[in-house]
Amino acid sequence: MTDTLLLDDFQRDDGLSSLGTRWEGLTDRVMGGRSDMQVGYHDSDTGPVLFMRGQVRLENRGGFIQARLPLDPAGGSFDASAWEGLRIRVRGTSGPYYLHLRTRQTWQPWQHYRAPIEVGPEWHEQFIPFTAFERRATLRRLDVSGLKSVGVVAYGEAFEAEIEVSRLELERGRTKASD
Repeated sequence: MTDTLLLDDFQRDDGLSSLGTRWEGLTDRVMGGRSDMQVGYHDSDTGPVLFMRGQVRLENRGGFIQARLPLDPAGGSFDASAWEGLRIRVRGTSGPYYLHLRTRQTWQPWQHYRAPIEVGPEWHEQFIPFTAFERRATLRRLDVSGLKSVGVVAYGEAFEAEIEVSRLELERGRTKASD
């Protein structure tokens, strides 16, 4: 087994991830919020990237925008137990950003596991171990043998979000939250 499994590097012309799934954009409007977003692909100065930008608004109990990648083309789950976490390469405007994981055990839309990611104007690559993810609205421990999706989320404050992702992969062999 290799030390990494590429989830997406945005190189495919058909818009599919390396797993054969497509990124989806979600906002707090699914529950009455007022945040706006755009999500898609463009060529940056370093090659193709996923971008997400928009206004995160707190009105009407809102407060998030999200680009989410389902991990199984058939809609099931993905066993990530052979890896220790996620490696992501990002840049963008400052603000509170997170990686969100959903599993077979997160049935309600508000249930997830989250870990903060560092975002700034320069490209930053970081490793986020599964142990850094905290549970939200669930008492269940994170079970990575049943991952359904991973999301890049701007969340929790009113701000103008803009983030680019050039690479996302599963990785094993790391032990600290950022390097």
